[in-house]
Amino acid sequence: MKSEDLKYNELGLIPAIVQQFDTREVLMMAWMNAESVELTKSTQTTWFWSRSRGELWNKGATSGNVQRVKAIYYDCDEDCLLIEVDSPGVACHTGERSCFYRQM
Repeated sequence: MKSEDLKYNELGLIPAIVQQFDTREVLMMAWMNAESVELTKSTQTTWFWSRSRGELWNKGATSGNVQRVKAIYYDCDEDCLLIEVDSPGVACHTGERSCFYRQM
């Protein structure tokens, strides 16, 4: 599958769920555009589109918690990604391992 064949929303974005490859722990959800998908594929580290800053960001470039890509999957509708990574550090900007650390 080529990144341009995915189904992006009206803003040119696609949701990406990031999961630790060996434990299956869900670490985070972020938005990607076609460029960040291609950068993720070519560098084997995760790249996302920041809606608030309006720019690309490479996860871990500042914090050092780089996510090494193991596999990229797309769903049956081709409008959501699952990215399996090796993430040795925290994934959440709050300092938590996962962004999903709170329960309702």
